[in-house]
Amino acid sequence: MIRRATKEDYDGVWEIFHAVIQTEDTYVFLPDTPKKDLEKHWFAPYMHTLVLEQDGEILATYILKPNQLGLGSHIANASYMVHPKAQGRGYGRRLCEHSLQLAKELGFIGIQFNIVISTNKAAVSLWEKFGFEIIGTTPNGFRHGQLGFVDSYIMYKAL
Repeated sequence: MIRRATKEDYDGVWEIFHAVIQTEDTYVFLPDTPKKDLEKHWFAPYMHTLVLEQDGEILATYILKPNQLGLGSHIANASYMVHPKAQGRGYGRRLCEHSLQLAKELGFIGIQFNIVISTNKAAVSLWEKFGFEIIGTTPNGFRHGQLGFVDSYIMYKAL
């Protein structure tokens, strides 16, 4: 079940967020990001925060928000996280499907991912299956925890 997150979900979302950023291979957040910063990164008032819950346990989460303010607010931005113990079960696909529908309902005309790490082949492949295109590459745009500097992509899908 995918539903809107509540303040009661904060610890469950933190568990996912903290586990995901420890790998230093998919998100820009430093591994020592404090729990209090989750508020601004995942629960800010202008964000739609959702969770995927199964049997009372939060296994994945995503945010949907305007990519820019004002005159750029018609394009959405989304970020997805699946708990490492729940990866490979199709939850990323379900989150993406849900976010595309929600973005349309909210009146967005496209979704842009500002930084997709080139070495995250599973994510790049999944987003391409949903019709996202790489519209730009930032050479050495991400400092990967194991590989050093790697390229990052900007990906876009019109809605």
